[in-house]
Amino acid sequence: MNEGRKEIIQITFVLVGVIFLIKLFFIQVVDDRYAQLADSNAILREVDYPVRGLIKDRNGKLIVYNTPEFDLLIIHKEVKGFDSTRFCEVFAMTPADLRLKFNELKAKREYSPVKPTIFLTQLSTLDFAKIQDNIDEFQGFYIQARTTRAYREHAAANAIGYVSEISKDRLSRDKTGIYKQGDYIGQSGIEAYYEEYLRGQRGVRFKYRNVDGVEKGSFRNGAIDTLSIPGQDIISTIDLDLQSYGEYLLKGKSGSIIAIEPSTGEVLAMISGPSYDPTLLTGRHYSSNFVLISNDTNKPLFNRPLMAQYRPGSIFKIAQAMVALQEGVITEQTRIRCDRSIIDCHGPHSNEDLRGAITHSCNPYFHGVLRRMLNQGVSTNTFDDTRAGLAEWSKHISSFGFGARLGIDLPNEKGGLVPDPAYYDRAYGGRPWKFSNIYSIAIGEGENLVVPLQMANFAATIANKGFYITPHLVKAIGATGKPLPQFLEKHYTTIDSSYFRVAADAMEKVVEEGTGQYRAKLKDVIVCGKTGSVQNEPRPDHSVFIAFAPKNNPKIAVSVYVEFSGQGARAAASIASLMIEKYLYGATKRPQIEAYVLRGEFLN
Repeated sequence: MNEGRKEIIQITFVLVGVIFLIKLFFIQVVDDRYAQLADSNAILREVDYPVRGLIKDRNGKLIVYNTPEFDLLIIHKEVKGFDSTRFCEVFAMTPADLRLKFNELKAKREYSPVKPTIFLTQLSTLDFAKIQDNIDEFQGFYIQARTTRAYREHAAANAIGYVSEISKDRLSRDKTGIYKQGDYIGQSGIEAYYEEYLRGQRGVRFKYRNVDGVEKGSFRNGAIDTLSIPGQDIISTIDLDLQSYGEYLLKGKSGSIIAIEPSTGEVLAMISGPSYDPTLLTGRHYSSNFVLISNDTNKPLFNRPLMAQYRPGSIFKIAQAMVALQEGVITEQTRIRCDRSIIDCHGPHSNEDLRGAITHSCNPYFHGVLRRMLNQGVSTNTFDDTRAGLAEWSKHISSFGFGARLGIDLPNEKGGLVPDPAYYDRAYGGRPWKFSNIYSIAIGEGENLVVPLQMANFAATIANKGFYITPHLVKAIGATGKPLPQFLEKHYTTIDSSYFRVAADAMEKVVEEGTGQYRAKLKDVIVCGKTGSVQNEPRPDHSVFIAFAPKNNPKIAVSVYVEFSGQGARAAASIASLMIEKYLYGATKRPQIEAYVLRGEFLN
């Protein structure tokens, strides 16, 4: 009897012991909540934020670098003897602001009273200097160092982009698990497109603290700390001097300037006007400044070189000429009389050949060229004939990079529009259409839409005699890197390279003796260009000019759009030629043209 009781008691003790061991195993190994609670008062977890990669210009000049800033963290459970009046005095806050901060803190999803939570962000070095001797007055508050972006010059804002705290919506869509609330992320421009290279990788440090919150060294001698990994530096293709000069010329105007090195597709300058000061989108005043900038009716955040879609105007006549040559419906010697009863024209000329028609920008000539292109007699039905011709025309025009995004290494690029038969089918609701309904596309008006980047790329394509490399703004990633592979590939048009000689000859004549001779001609270098005046009813026309130079072994291709400025020979041609001078010579040799641009008398 006693033996049985003894066994029962022994079994009971064993079972209780096993239960306790299992429970202890789950507490110590499986479930780490208890360990976290136990450690929270003794161990401080500090995030070691990585240094974001620098951005330099093509010549190694610093464009974007990092400057220190600080976050104020709070562990709410450790806040004791809090003097709110003194806190407001030290941190330059009102009591109402302080109450709002505490309410916002508790509303945060990631808030925990035993974990560090950001209380104030983006304190500058000046802010830190004011508070560092007083921070020990506020138990439960800690300073965490990080960096923010700074700028050597207030240039290239739309191309470089800006960095700010990741939004809750963006964080919820992040599938990588890389980002945490409070992390900074590139929001536009190069900063956004090359985020994965620039951001680096965060680290973590663990530190012992005593009961008073005073640090007593590294936890486990730093054995479980992880070092942050800096982001990779980027060498951009931008020439900072040329970029700054272009912004100087475009100041007070709406439009864009894009300069490309034809042989590489490297973007030398990308100016959007009006723009903004990039330093406004850094630091503690980011939010209020962003609201002001985004509500500005001049739309400084709107990147016109990539996002503005215009009719191409007369510069499109060069593309029309090459397509017609390729299709064999004209030759270099083809003459078409300037019959102004068909379509209006400008300037004294009458019966030009192809080069002369481009030089004088003859509208009736290109009306006739497109008619021959679209109505080649492939069908006795005029509607079917036009459809067949337009399909071929669209194929050739699209090969120049029109009508679709080129794929530049920036977000938000638009594609423009090259109308094809399907487009007009939709536009006419299934009703038949023919050449007489769509002839305005012959002179770059009507349904044609291009973005300024495409026109600069078009000038580069002519300079290259038939190919382009996708425009890009990054020359190298890392110290010994290269561009991304897609920015090394040549894209060939459907046009025979021999016809580009005709285009270059005609563009040379435009500058030497045609519409560009007064403000685009340079003394020591042959400039090949084309003017355009883009209809913008009911407001004044936009002034447009594309060019490349020198004619042989071209170094730079440019497109300029100046909104509401009338003839392309005025504002746009002047700015383009000044940009060419600046890049080739280092300065302008025609101060009178620079003064003309800066006065802005062409603005309507």
